[in-house]
Amino acid sequence: QVQLVESGGGLVQPGGSLRLSCAASGFTLDYYAIGWFRQAPGKEREGVSCISSSDGSTYYADSVKGRFTISRDNAKNTVYLQMNSLKPEDTAVYYCAAEGGITGWGSLDYDDFGSWGQGTQVTVSS
Repeated sequence: QVQLVESGGGLVQPGGSLRLSCAASGFTLDYYAIGWFRQAPGKEREGVSCISSSDGSTYYADSVKGRFTISRDNAKNTVYLQMNSLKPEDTAVYYCAAEGGITGWGSLDYDDFGSWGQGTQVTVSS
């Protein structure tokens, strides 16, 4: 049974940092592309970042390039999203999602992912 659990959200001031974790169980994370998505109140879910299976190719939304970094620790079966220089517009519920795929495949389209975590709230406010 595929299970994803996000953690690391919280309240942070503008310009601050957070690191989100996505812990996987029931499958070997290295064989899956893992995406981070977010959804703010009244807005559609949007893709933030993705790391592909096996070769570790990474993808970022333009709005987070240079500020967010996605990485994977296969030994811990966990994917991380390091978020720096946070802005109020980054406030949202952040979800991780998994999809088995071809090596090097990645996507920022939530329709491409079949397994989802429950989400973690990130609030950027002074």
